[in-house]
Amino acid sequence: MSNYLLLIVVAFVLELIDASLGMGYGTILTPALLMLGYAPLEVVPAVITSQLVGDFLAVYFHHQFKNVDMTVGSDHFKVAGVLAIFSLVGAVFAVSFALKLSEFALNLYIGGLVLVMGVIVLTTRDKKRDFSWFRLLFLGSIASFNKGMSGGGYGPTVTAGQLLTGMNVRAAVGITSFAEGVACIAAFLTYLIAGKQVDWMMALMLAVGVALSTPLSALIVKKIRARHLKLIIGVTTILLGLLTVFKTVRIL
Repeated sequence: MSNYLLLIVVAFVLELIDASLGMGYGTILTPALLMLGYAPLEVVPAVITSQLVGDFLAVYFHHQFKNVDMTVGSDHFKVAGVLAIFSLVGAVFAVSFALKLSEFALNLYIGGLVLVMGVIVLTTRDKKRDFSWFRLLFLGSIASFNKGMSGGGYGPTVTAGQLLTGMNVRAAVGITSFAEGVACIAAFLTYLIAGKQVDWMMALMLAVGVALSTPLSALIVKKIRARHLKLIIGVTTILLGLLTVFKTVRIL
């Protein structure tokens, strides 16, 4: 019972971060659960399943709090749809490349990319940009490539990338949740088709923690001033990038 409560609390805290900033849930939760002694094949499907629940709940509450307009046909919905499609297609094409790269090179690339994007977000946070579909598609391609290559580096790249394309900071967080939710559906179905077992109890406990945190996350995004939110996203992106690079170099 204590282990179940721990899973709920950890999921609650990390989803609070993820649904507020558009990043951090899987990046932090997976290694945290591995350090607690869970096996990788237990952790990954459960994390994906719970993240699937969290992402779409986050979209719902962000929409309800008017952080993002996910009405079918709206500009935000179109951007989310494009990013979601790129997530699916990019994951398929990236597999062939992933087989040719070492895990070290892959993780170092993702960590370096996320770190650079965080620095750009911080140094340009006061600069207003006109929305650009070209920049969005370019950065969306990179994000989906990352997702397909390793399952990581998606949230920071997509969230920070949208800010660099001129997207409103609050909308960027909600859109990232939608796009990553679609990617999680593909990953979840892939596990089932491949015959992998899902630890449903772990997934359920994580999903409970996630579900409890999403309304609060959307409210936090609504209340924080946009400039402050962009600052927090920039700093968090840099920290996640540094963490990825540190963990990669440390294994040498």
